Amino acid sequence: MNRVVVTGMGVISPVGNDIENFWNSLIAGKNGVGMITRFDTSDQKVKVAAEVKDFEPTQYIEKAQVRKTDLFTQYAIAAAVQAMQDAGLAAGENIEAERLGVYVGSGTGGIGTITEQCGKFFQSGPRHISPFLIPMMIGNIAAGNIAIRFDAQGPNLPVVTACATSTHALGEAFRAIRYGYADAIIAGGAEAAIDPVGVAGFANCKALTTNEDPESACTPFDKRRSGFVMGEGAGILILEEYEHAKARGAHIYAEMVGYGNTCDAHHITAPHPEAKGASRAFRLALEEAGITDLSGECIYVNAHGTSTPLNDKSETLAIKLGLGEEAAKKAYISSTKSMTGHMLGAAGAVEAIAAVKTLETGIIPPTIHYEQPDEDCDLNYVPNKAVEAPVTLALSDSLGFGGHNGCIAFVKVKD
Repeated sequence: MNRVVVTGMGVISPVGNDIENFWNSLIAGKNGVGMITRFDTSDQKVKVAAEVKDFEPTQYIEKAQVRKTDLFTQYAIAAAVQAMQDAGLAAGENIEAERLGVYVGSGTGGIGTITEQCGKFFQSGPRHISPFLIPMMIGNIAAGNIAIRFDAQGPNLPVVTACATSTHALGEAFRAIRYGYADAIIAGGAEAAIDPVGVAGFANCKALTTNEDPESACTPFDKRRSGFVMGEGAGILILEEYEHAKARGAHIYAEMVGYGNTCDAHHITAPHPEAKGASRAFRLALEEAGITDLSGECIYVNAHGTSTPLNDKSETLAIKLGLGEEAAKKAYISSTKSMTGHMLGAAGAVEAIAAVKTLETGIIPPTIHYEQPDEDCDLNYVPNKAVEAPVTLALSDSLGFGGHNGCIAFVKVKD
């Protein structure tokens, strides 16, 4: 089986629109949560979100194309452009077009476009609907646009598993390369659901916090947690077959070594109280990585850490069951959602980038806003300040509505 490495990364996020700014914000503990500015929230239960700031799509997309693409696709293309430039990949030059794939998903797709066009429909009738409605809102269109942009004629699979979307996209891309179906894949996810309908929908199903203070709204693993804060953006990683990357002299950030994919089969929104599926995702990722003894590992877990009462409690249990009590107690665990908010379908890829950067730098980003410990969440969540440690194994897990669980594992590359 082939080895798989990370050779490029790109990000659009609430705390930075490129890898350098994103990473510097994370290790500085910068808060990306603020009052919603996109629309009037006077009749909404929820007033805060983690919005992307200062994004200019024409840096990455022709002006004429911008009006034909939903914001989630614009974010995805921007992050993909960054990642491909970082990797130095170009179809027809140093990779065959038929061996370059795209696995980029979205949890909600073009929900902003749907909201806007439904408004036009009910106000003015069907003739006023944009001819671009369908190709703007469908969930696979970011992957399609990225493939067109980079002439990626290989496997193309837009995964949709809610909040686990881009973790599964990375995992499935990893498998495709591992088993020889591609030499490199542009993988990740994108989301842009901070719109009136998206916020109202999540709020009415009791998923979002109604706390209006940006400095205490998102408190993962803290006793005060009361629901997640919606984020947005995109994360893209270039996964590449090791020998292919080595032959072209690519910079290698890390090696991806394992992937676990399970389902709770329990409830449409609530995690399994015994964390059966989530813990098994951890074990499967470690099993595929061939890591049977964790005693010598310095482990970092970028946790799903949504700041909801049920998730953080059950995820803590999942980490204990998945790693074993002793390894879990020694592990460094943080929720970067405390800074970025919950980026939904983009979360897994953005958090995978944080995991890879932790391996590369030895700096572990914190869980900010941590004040009140909870007896149900009793692990080391790296409270409030970044720490340094010689991390040898980085794990990132994602848990989505519908019971979808994913976990991916990275190590430093060894010749």
